[in-house]
Amino acid sequence: MASGDIVPIELGLTDGDLVTLWAPRWRDGDDEWEAFLGHEDALYGFDSVAELAAFIRGNDDNDLVDHPAWKVVAGLSAAELEPDERHVYDLVGVPELAAGDPDPETVAELEETLEMVNTIGEVCELDVVTKFFGSHPVLGALPRGVSAFVGREGEELWDQIGSAIAKGWDKVVDAIDSVVQSPEVDAKAVAVAEAELLAAEENIVDADDVAETDDDTDFETVDLDAEDEEDEEEETFWNEVGIDPIKIVTAEGTFFTLRCYLDDEPVFLGADGTITVFTSERALARYLADEHEHDLAKVSTFSTVRSAANGGDLEIEVTEENIYVLTGLAQDLSSGPDAVDIEQLDLAVELLSDAAEYVGDTAVEKALAKATPLGWYVSYLLDQDTSRMAPSPPFQAEATQWHALEEAFEARLTQA
Repeated sequence: MASGDIVPIELGLTDGDLVTLWAPRWRDGDDEWEAFLGHEDALYGFDSVAELAAFIRGNDDNDLVDHPAWKVVAGLSAAELEPDERHVYDLVGVPELAAGDPDPETVAELEETLEMVNTIGEVCELDVVTKFFGSHPVLGALPRGVSAFVGREGEELWDQIGSAIAKGWDKVVDAIDSVVQSPEVDAKAVAVAEAELLAAEENIVDADDVAETDDDTDFETVDLDAEDEEDEEEETFWNEVGIDPIKIVTAEGTFFTLRCYLDDEPVFLGADGTITVFTSERALARYLADEHEHDLAKVSTFSTVRSAANGGDLEIEVTEENIYVLTGLAQDLSSGPDAVDIEQLDLAVELLSDAAEYVGDTAVEKALAKATPLGWYVSYLLDQDTSRMAPSPPFQAEATQWHALEEAFEARLTQA
């Protein structure tokens, strides 16, 4: 399991929003740890990012100082300690979420918040929290995504989750409130951090102003002949219809299919949670000439594709950015960062994510979230952030989880 980073998070509690630090599971020798910024029975929370920055710069007596990334975090600017949207958890807002409709955003936010609360309960050894989750196994339906709450049985399941939260959530929040403390911090150090935050904000504004000025005053000489040639290259049949042939290479073989994006949402050649694939371009073209029921048939330009296939003029042309090779990735991930082809991994993440979104499955999103060991590993490889510590071996657990994502994807492929 890779050594994770330390993550700034925001918790919405009874007395307001507090910021703190969370270290997802990391390995120290033969032991695995997970911790929050705190000491002994206390979880430290601060009213502002400036106070958090001031504290970690002047404190070496807390549960995170032995983390391999502590020195890196202590040297970050205040702006870099601002929690991003993915790490904001509104605990007091959970009952309102559970009382709403189970749309994808609500289910995902509720599942992520409950997962964080469960983690706090385990790390801080809060019996009230662990008993709450242990006595309500119905909460285990949330990771299945919105598909778990479809139909009469799904509605009843959602109602059961709402009832469980309405009954016991106040005690859960009270238990967490009871262990949160806000240590005093040096006022001068807070002022320095506040100045950093202000400067960072002004830099963003200045950069925007410069960009707007450049747009108004800067002119660039354009090679019209080269532009015409580029336009001719881009204006292919498939670009015109807005649908892409894609090639997928797996351990089971090489397959071809189609995909497009409608309002940024992926749609594949398929139906009922499966993706229809073919072992050759010719077989795909023959299939497209006939009438079939599938999700791409609803796309307005698909009739153009079918007409071309009927006329024998359709060529299945796969561009490089639409070739996805899954073979060997799990083994490379297990060997370490230097063994992984970053471009291959980036494309594979795109494919698995698109396929999961297409069928309404959040498993890939959750597995690749930075809060998971695999998510930290993959994000380190793809983001190429030099301020982060390189993951440390072993990587077998991450490789196994990646292989499971591949298997789930391959199970969705149906040969016509």
